[in-house]
Amino acid sequence: MKRLDLSTPRQRRRVGVHYDPDAFGQFSESIARTIGTARFLVWQSGFIALWILGNRIEPFDGKQLQLLTLLLSLQAAYAAPLILLAQNRQEQRDRMTTDNDRRTAERTQADTEFLAREIASVRLSLADVPTSSELQDHLDRLAEAIERMTARLDEMEAARQKER
Repeated sequence: MKRLDLSTPRQRRRVGVHYDPDAFGQFSESIARTIGTARFLVWQSGFIALWILGNRIEPFDGKQLQLLTLLLSLQAAYAAPLILLAQNRQEQRDRMTTDNDRRTAERTQADTEFLAREIASVRLSLADVPTSSELQDHLDRLAEAIERMTARLDEMEAARQKER
């Protein structure tokens, strides 16, 4: 079948095992949480001790030791990559958390700087606003000026009436 749209590259056909990376990652984390506990180490040590004790009771041959070595090697071969995968996933989560914290800190800093500028603006605006005592002084001076003008007008009115 011919493709009519040549702007996108062809997808390769996948052959092999398909899995959900997130589900596999969760599985590996559960294994790492189990293997990384003291309880697991105690159980594993107990199993090995019983294995060795069992081989002491029965005649010991090299095949049983080889089987124990094989089991422990298989466990190590699977445990190491699963633990590394779990650590990588934790590192990714930590990186995402750090990035989120950095973005939050940047927003907080920008908000703080904005609020500081707003407070400075309000302070400048309030610097031009007279206080109540200043207003009272001005009103007192205006009242005195009005009284002087009224007295002067009264004098002028009295002088006009004398002239008539």
